Amino acid sequence: MIKSQMELLVSLQDLDLMIEEAYEVEKFGFPTTGCDELKKAREELASRISKPFLFRYKRLREKLKRAIVPVKNDICLGCFLKQPTSVGTRAREDDQIFTCENCGRILYWLE
Repeated sequence: MIKSQMELLVSLQDLDLMIEEAYEVEKFGFPTTGCDELKKAREELASRISKPFLFRYKRLREKLKRAIVPVKNDICLGCFLKQPTSVGTRAREDDQIFTCENCGRILYWLE
């Protein structure tokens, strides 16, 4: 269950970033299309994510551009702090969300 929720959260973050980038392009006077479709897809996706995970994501997004980041070789790719080995081992086995001890971002492990 957690893996599917994490995949949905990562997809939601990608949509949020695309919407933000479209607004940035519009600020420079370039026309954009498809923003309404992106917003609709975002709402549909957000409705499939459990409320606690969505709330946590929204709170992090208020502070950080990327609230969810991968971990590669036990290093958080948000702040580049090495994560304890025990966290990485548990994260691959447990059904819970882990956050970086340094930056607070939600973490997912790359295989």
